[in-house]
Amino acid sequence: MGWIDTPLTVQSVIEEWRWDTSTIVVTAALGLGYGLARRRADRRGSAESAGRSWAFGAVGLGVWLLTGISVIGVYSGTLFWMRALQILLLLYVVPFGLATGRPLTVLRDGLGPAGRERLDRVLASAPARAMTYPLVPSIAILATPWLLILTPWYEAVLRHGVVDALTRLLLVAVGFLYFYSRLQTDPVPHRYSQAVSLLITVFESLADGVLGLVLWFGPLVAVDYYTEVGRTWGPDLRMDQIIGAGIIWVLGDVLGLPYLLTLMRSWAADERRNAARMDAELDAAEELSAPPASEAARTSPAPAAATTAHAEAPVQSGLWWENDPVLRDRFRR
Repeated sequence: MGWIDTPLTVQSVIEEWRWDTSTIVVTAALGLGYGLARRRADRRGSAESAGRSWAFGAVGLGVWLLTGISVIGVYSGTLFWMRALQILLLLYVVPFGLATGRPLTVLRDGLGPAGRERLDRVLASAPARAMTYPLVPSIAILATPWLLILTPWYEAVLRHGVVDALTRLLLVAVGFLYFYSRLQTDPVPHRYSQAVSLLITVFESLADGVLGLVLWFGPLVAVDYYTEVGRTWGPDLRMDQIIGAGIIWVLGDVLGLPYLLTLMRSWAADERRNAARMDAELDAAEELSAPPASEAARTSPAPAAATTAHAEAPVQSGLWWENDPVLRDRFRR
């Protein structure tokens, strides 16, 4: 993994690009596979919206590609804050876009009966249930940035291209497992309440804030590497790390707003479904506990009393004086 001597300017943001084989190959393969599956699913009568395909392609694959070939990838080996931005996008934004595109639903709709049966067996397996248990992806997405940045793993990423490529793939995989299991728009081994997802999101936001504070006030990371870079332009090492800490802390929360809004909408939909189900169960219980109509008619005296009262009540006419007992008797004599 190398660094670049060109200062970061507005012009370099536009002009600096690079060829990143791993990112280009993976995103192209995923885009081709998703497109073919979507075409087959459409032929079989699938009703997936175009917006989900846009989320998968533009937000998921598009941002993923930019993190590798654009200025983000070019300066990720030179500036800490640019690497922090890359980590943030690969761990949160890219996986959220991929999961929103419902790739497993598209794949399942594009398969034949035998393929669907095999996919359903995989999703119902014990390993799949274990991997999507709320604590597993939550701990993974919480621990990954801490382990990556605050251990020798980070400097290995900066120095070795293979480690860098594999790490970026791992970030997307961890993020996708998290959003797939929490959004639950695709077929999942087990559905959990969205209230659990909201609670996990709160803890995740707090963990990002704590990591930002540690980077802000803590020791410098990968000092030997950045000293070898010998960058003479831009912020110094401390300010560079402070900017990166702010990106992880503040920008991470801002970029998480679409996910939070999606969770809140899903939680509200779950509550409405639960309320409707409870109402239906209560109605069914009342129908079972109510006596039959014939028995109610036989045991209740209310209808007979009502009939008698109706028969004894005088007939009301449209003339006002006929409703007054004194005037009615006087004029009828």
